[in-house]
Amino acid sequence: MSELSTQLIHHPYAPPAGFAAPQPGVFKASTVFFANVAALRTREWKDKSGYTYGLHGTPTTFLLEERLCTLEGGLQCLLVPSGLAAIANVALALLKTGDEVLIPDNAYGPNKALAEGELMAWGITHQYYDAMNPADLAEKIGARTRLVWLEAAGSVTMEFPDLRDQMRICRQHGVLAALDNTWGAGLAFRPFDLEGDGSGNLAVDISMQALTKYPSGGGDVLMGSVVTRDLALHMRLKLTHMRLGLGVAANDTETVLRSLPSMSLRYRAQDASARELARWCRTRPEFAQVLHPALQGSPGHAHWQALCRTGAGGAASLFSVIFDARYEAAQVDAFCDALRLFKLGYSWGGPISLVVPYELQGMRAAWPPHLAHGTLVRLAIGLEATADLQADLLQALQAMA
Repeated sequence: MSELSTQLIHHPYAPPAGFAAPQPGVFKASTVFFANVAALRTREWKDKSGYTYGLHGTPTTFLLEERLCTLEGGLQCLLVPSGLAAIANVALALLKTGDEVLIPDNAYGPNKALAEGELMAWGITHQYYDAMNPADLAEKIGARTRLVWLEAAGSVTMEFPDLRDQMRICRQHGVLAALDNTWGAGLAFRPFDLEGDGSGNLAVDISMQALTKYPSGGGDVLMGSVVTRDLALHMRLKLTHMRLGLGVAANDTETVLRSLPSMSLRYRAQDASARELARWCRTRPEFAQVLHPALQGSPGHAHWQALCRTGAGGAASLFSVIFDARYEAAQVDAFCDALRLFKLGYSWGGPISLVVPYELQGMRAAWPPHLAHGTLVRLAIGLEATADLQADLLQALQAMA
């Protein structure tokens, strides 16, 4: 090799093995080298026994997948570019023209939008069911139902369903059940051990998360995961994942790996702060209702209490408030605008507290009977001091008045 450029590209030096540090190394690759043609033709990527191409996995992504399996109690994991991509991966792998999917009426909005858009265009129908009424789920499961989505707690309105009853119904009808476990994050309860006895007799089929939230923890990464315990089901999901060309960036993977060790500490701290602020909000006359699964009287509190750990770390950092009906939407907007520490923005699980007002009447088939009438605002609690957040809420209420 006489030319310097060739020498730099094909340099013979390789660092010695055995380097160990708190954070794992980051491997970036589209191309993966093979030692010979035989290796190129025989190396397998589906069972993680080898590396073939960046989309099929690197040491960095394999490591995150295995740690997420431990977090949720699963055996297999897929990484995708966002939580919504995880939902889409599940839908596209398991549904075909003529099939039906059931979605809770209080589910994450983009899941419903996917069903109403692409899935409908491909001849896949859907129904929305009342997450707080297992009989409604049982009634709507039909001969064409192939997938039931579960969500705990419900998006925005925070109802906590009877997951165990819902899973029993899905089992009785032989229908696959996928849980959006972004709220629980593998910490509040175990999706593959809903009985809590370690038997795994009552478990969801699929647990997906938006890793964008608690696993990332910084509000700076978009990523999702799909975790399973059944190998055949995993392979159906994995082959669709491959055919869609879904992949995640090495640096994003590194960021989530770096954040995982502190995840339970952050989740517990944000949970404790959210509960304290939710209890304070209950004392305020401006609010007709405070929605937080860990609060007595909140919709589904008994189901939360039966399934989740009741101490700090058993609930997420979210709660919603419904303003008394005497306040017009413009006044509630003024409250949100007056907040100083809470920032207007979607998502949650990061260090900065967030606030979003919602027009609930456009998000539900009908106004839920267990909710007070008024304008709803969701609060996502970050890592600021609880007293400072309470003072911010108070000054915004006074500014609104």
